[in-house]
Amino acid sequence: MVGSYKKPVKIILSILLVLGGVFAGFPVLWMVCSSLKSNSAIFAWPPKFFDETASLSSYLAVLTDPSKIRFFVNSYIIAACVVAATLFVGILAAYAFSRFDFPGKAIFNSLVVSVQAIPPIVLLIPYMGMIVSMRLFNTYFALILTYLITTLPYCILMMTGYLNTLSRELDEAVMIDGGSRWKALWSILVPISLPGMVSVGMYTFMQAWNEYLFALTLTQTTNMRTVPIGINLLMGQHAYDWSQMMAMSVLGSLPVLVLFIFFQKYFIAGMSSGGVKG
Repeated sequence: MVGSYKKPVKIILSILLVLGGVFAGFPVLWMVCSSLKSNSAIFAWPPKFFDETASLSSYLAVLTDPSKIRFFVNSYIIAACVVAATLFVGILAAYAFSRFDFPGKAIFNSLVVSVQAIPPIVLLIPYMGMIVSMRLFNTYFALILTYLITTLPYCILMMTGYLNTLSRELDEAVMIDGGSRWKALWSILVPISLPGMVSVGMYTFMQAWNEYLFALTLTQTTNMRTVPIGINLLMGQHAYDWSQMMAMSVLGSLPVLVLFIFFQKYFIAGMSSGGVKG
């Protein structure tokens, strides 16, 4: 009797998954198709996925414009620095939470979790005042520092959970051979923790790459803007350049898509292992 119900349930679930995939993928497909059209063709009725105006002119306009290329360069620099800083500091903090018992550990854990619960927009004005007072306004360091503060809690939580799954005997074996805890961490634990690091790194990269609010507030000149702000700048006072906006959106989506395609195995493994223990 139980077996007779399994097949219909699987069919229903498969149909729901397909419908969910179509629902999620349709906007992406429409974005790609719109990036190949002219502005007038995008709003043609009845709508068409492809028509005779399809071309790569919008991509060429974006890729040959130095100001638009600068948006991508800024995003890459900021995202790469945030990922490196988050992983370095986060791993050190996670190792301390995982391997040591110290006064106030529970309080620090609670603070880390509480930071994740605060909406970023609530912190906008304090961050703005802090950045201006430190004379970091309209600099890379302003965005890197801000993103680091917002991504570190997740990194610490995930890596602490991942390191908790690794036996302490690994540390002890290194120290018995005359090594230090520093060597145990970077020579043994970090290589083993690669799936967790990839998972955290991808999440951090996506956060830094796609962030809009602080990138808009903490930068002023066009040459410091990132990709999300660059897309917004294509909205003119009287007209929008929709085809270039779609082209920039497609190009802006590629880094995250490529990362997930090549590292999805590590990403899934890291997400599942990081949640085993806290």
